[in-house]
Amino acid sequence: MGMHMDLGSVLGLILGVVLLVWGIVTNGELITYWDFASILITLGGTIASVMINFSMKQLAKTGSLLKIAFTSEEKDPNEVIDLLVSFAESSRRDGLLALEEKIQDLDDDFLKKGIQLVVDGTDADLIRSILQIELAFLEERHQVGQKMFDQAGAYAPAYGMIGTLIGLIAMLVDLDDPDKIGAGMATALITTLYGVLLSNLVFLPIAGKLRDKSAEEILLKEVMIEGILSIQAGENPRIVEEKLRAFIPANQLSTSSREAQEREFAQEGVTSRV
Repeated sequence: MGMHMDLGSVLGLILGVVLLVWGIVTNGELITYWDFASILITLGGTIASVMINFSMKQLAKTGSLLKIAFTSEEKDPNEVIDLLVSFAESSRRDGLLALEEKIQDLDDDFLKKGIQLVVDGTDADLIRSILQIELAFLEERHQVGQKMFDQAGAYAPAYGMIGTLIGLIAMLVDLDDPDKIGAGMATALITTLYGVLLSNLVFLPIAGKLRDKSAEEILLKEVMIEGILSIQAGENPRIVEEKLRAFIPANQLSTSSREAQEREFAQEGVTSRV
């Protein structure tokens, strides 16, 4: 498991900017669409509203949220399933206490905590309850980050409209001075453009990416919970593997797992016809 750049997010943003610039240059000059006052109004206003809406502790996590959105941590569900199956084999062979040594090097605190609860002889219902509560709090923390970017996506077009009103007022005040009408009109229109672009190209897609990554992590932790409880119940490692593979979409299963699943379905088909 390692960290690398999320190509989908990075390429999407670059492609969006390149195509927009290309479209602008095709119809005119790029400098026409640059207005510093509009950036101050839209971006400044959006940042101010988000700061009012959220606590400083929540805002301090913006950097780590952007890192999550634009990088991808390799968490292969096949590796997690293989690990849980190996734990099931070890506990059947050497007893649950043998797992205590195996979990020392685990870098996943959630899985480590779950297996430790099993080793300590905790009741199955209590283990499920403890891990589900932890999962619920994790989901809640993730939702705060998603909400920050959703809110920014809602505020940006609104500040675009505020910029439009400011530009129109400036234009009407100087209606008798033709030189100033153009500048006011440019601010009026460009501010709305900036607001809509920031919302639809940056803030809302980041919120969507954070939602997707949160869903992936939660699914993986649900797999862990089922695996941990299966180990505690002393289930056959093969049954544990089949149960956990059912959580994962077929296109995410490793080749060997997919082939095993296809053989299993084929056998079930034969059995049902007999």
